[in-house]
Amino acid sequence: MTGNVAASVRVMVVDDHTLFRRGLKALLEADGRFEVVAEAGDAGEAQRRAARVQPEIILLDNHLPGVRGVDALPGLLEAVPGARVLMLTVSEDESDLAAALRAGACGYLLKTVDHEALASAILGCLQGRSAISPEMTGKLVTAFQSGAAVAAPAAAPVDALATLSPREREILTHIARGASNKEIARALAIAETTVKIHVQHILRKLGLASRVQAAVFATERAAS
Repeated sequence: MTGNVAASVRVMVVDDHTLFRRGLKALLEADGRFEVVAEAGDAGEAQRRAARVQPEIILLDNHLPGVRGVDALPGLLEAVPGARVLMLTVSEDESDLAAALRAGACGYLLKTVDHEALASAILGCLQGRSAISPEMTGKLVTAFQSGAAVAAPAAAPVDALATLSPREREILTHIARGASNKEIARALAIAETTVKIHVQHILRKLGLASRVQAAVFATERAAS
């Protein structure tokens, strides 16, 4: 593919396997839409390099030496406040999934993901959308039911629901079901851009960072 280098998404890859990092870098840069501006093999190195190069997206493995990826996530976001962190890991543990979302990850993908799905997830994260591997969607529910994900949207008190308009509450219900903006727009017979605006308002009013946290919040309140 060809792409405008100036418009390439600045990506950082954090993984302790050198061959995987190099392979992923080659794959992304061959796409043309992405530029890998840094690599790191552990959490400390990742935080230092992220602060220096200021990537837009950080692809973060969970199994790192010393400090797990989910535990390193807050430090990375502090080093690069404007970055989005997308977990890319082999871990299918629902507690790792819940911890990553609770810490502010924009998504959680397994390393079995194909190139196009990964590219779409990266671009979606930049636009404020969340991405979770299909294999992990059911485990998000399990994590919630077991209590692992309850704290994910802790910033949103129950009374925050009262600040939502009837339309916003309706859209929140669709988000909890995993519907995309396009699907919500079709279901409610409104423009997709209108849905995007409502979603932004919902996240701001609830004090949440992502659609995934909004979905967990809505599911928790429905079950309580």
